[in-house]
Amino acid sequence: MPFDPVSAAGLMTREVRTGFRDGVATRILIARRAYQAGQADLWDALTSAGRIPRWFLPVTGVLKAGGHYQLRGNAGGVVEHCLVPDSFALTWEFGGARSWVAVTLSAERTESTTLELAHEVVADPEMWGQFGPGAVGVGWDLALVALGLHLESGAPVDPELAVTLPGSPGGAEFIRAAAGGWADAAIADGDEPRAARQAAVRTAAFYTPGAEDAAGREPPAGG
Repeated sequence: MPFDPVSAAGLMTREVRTGFRDGVATRILIARRAYQAGQADLWDALTSAGRIPRWFLPVTGVLKAGGHYQLRGNAGGVVEHCLVPDSFALTWEFGGARSWVAVTLSAERTESTTLELAHEVVADPEMWGQFGPGAVGVGWDLALVALGLHLESGAPVDPELAVTLPGSPGGAEFIRAAAGGWADAAIADGDEPRAARQAAVRTAAFYTPGAEDAAGREPPAGG
């Protein structure tokens, strides 16, 4: 089936909330998407060390509460909570920074399950001002698209997709739509609209080829 960027971006709802953790202000990015998959199958795709690389990144470690995990070339951390097959939470540690990810599944019907992913970050004001929530959020958008492709076929997603998709017209349109969606979510949480829109443009530029120079600096890894 041809990749429809507008439809793909519209499959996910996005929300930004302001929070606090240990007395420190945080921003919480929430992504929700329904998958045509049973809850057990979706849970397995998210938590099986043998299956996660079929749509995301190779992972090592102990994938249960109290265990340490490491994604190849990306984040690592501690699994803080795991309630099979409903939810898990973990620390997300990358580049000297720590944030927190929580995933919750809810079965809508026998073969439809909604995934909610919440990523809580201590937002650096300069970085947030430059890129907004899309720096982290668009990375999760791309990961959750790959998850959907894997669930549809059961096969591994071609690793080249991560390289070729952002540079394709449809992929670039998807990234712009996703970044704009995260800007809308930030505005709903109180961010100044013009600044949020400009941050979304810089985020979209970063995620497309040749964007490092256009964006000026690298957003933190998020997905």
